[in-house]
Order: sequence, then structure tokens, then C-alpha cells
Amino acid sequence: MSNIFGQTLIELRKEKGLGQIELAKELNVSKGIISLWENGLREPGMNSLIVLSKFFDVSIDYLVGLEK
Repeated sequence: MSNIFGQTLIELRKEKGLGQIELAKELNVSKGIISLWENGLREPGMNSLIVLSKFFDVSIDYLVGLEK
């Protein structure tokens, strides 16, 4: 999941015109967490996946690469 998720997160973030810092502020997490997620060094928990799916208006399946 990590690499697919990270790439998806980068694409969604850039589509919204946000940097890592801006996204971190929107999600109330640290910039470091965004970087770890995008680089596949850490996976988000279920609560974070729910917040991300709502923020980007996509399904969790889409975020983790189960759906295109």
C-alpha cells in the first residue's frame, strides 16, 4: 500500500495546489507525517484514511490503490 498510497497522495495534493505544509495544516497533522506517508515510510491509520478520503472526496479504496 505504501508506494501506491504515497503516489496517490502526492497527485491529489498537487491537484489541489497544496504543498505538504498546507496539507498538514488542513489535516491537523505535522508536515513530517505528510512526508512519511508520501515517501512510503509510514502508513496512515484508519482515522487518517477517513479524514483524507473526505478531504479529497475520494474513496479509501482509491487512496490505497484498490480502485482507479
